[in-house]
Amino acid sequence: MPEALLRKWPNASREWPWQYLFPSATLCPHPRTGRVARHHLHESSMQRQMKDAVRKAAVPKRVTCHTMRHSFATHLLESGTEIRTVQSLMGHSSVETTMIYLHVMKRPGAGAPSPLDLD
Repeated sequence: MPEALLRKWPNASREWPWQYLFPSATLCPHPRTGRVARHHLHESSMQRQMKDAVRKAAVPKRVTCHTMRHSFATHLLESGTEIRTVQSLMGHSSVETTMIYLHVMKRPGAGAPSPLDLD
């Protein structure tokens, strides 16, 4: 948590929004303040854990952390989530970037029923 915010809101560091989703297993000193704290998990550690999990599961294809991002976006679109919502969640500035996920969908439009379907 930034030092200025820690002074302004001393108890904020105990609140959920300021917690790391993937905390590090070790404690280390802050480079400027010297205060010992737990920081976020390093991205190489997450990638290594993903690689180990893929190997243990004997997945025959190349899988990375970024693969999960693509899978998440594709599943959202398949379930009928609006493309603008997916664009916002993925942080894309252009909807054309998000539209790439439409080309890999297994069931295009599966989330949106046709008005011609009578139930």
